Amino acid sequence: MTNTVKNTQAHNGRVHFVIGPTGETLTKRDLPPSNTKRWVVRRKAEVVAAVRGGLLTLEEACTRYTLSVEEFLSWQTAVERDGLRGLRVTQSANYRTSESPSALESKPADLL
Repeated sequence: MTNTVKNTQAHNGRVHFVIGPTGETLTKRDLPPSNTKRWVVRRKAEVVAAVRGGLLTLEEACTRYTLSVEEFLSWQTAVERDGLRGLRVTQSANYRTSESPSALESKPADLL
């Protein structure tokens, strides 16, 4: 998703579009609706591309989509680390449970 930072700016410095996760041009009109409830990989990636490219600020994205900063940053990190497949829910669950149960058992309880 390295080409998401490509954009075009008007004379006033505002970004009009960014290149989305699959190479398409994204404008604010193309972004997921603000009432999105089902966050599929493509929609998450479009929001990440919009913020990375300057189409939306982080604050605008979090407000528009009722996201916490932590949730958005987890999406961004997943894209940077593993591309679009990193945004899959099953992939996120795998990252959270990557430590084996035996490794967890050997830790003191107050660290869990």
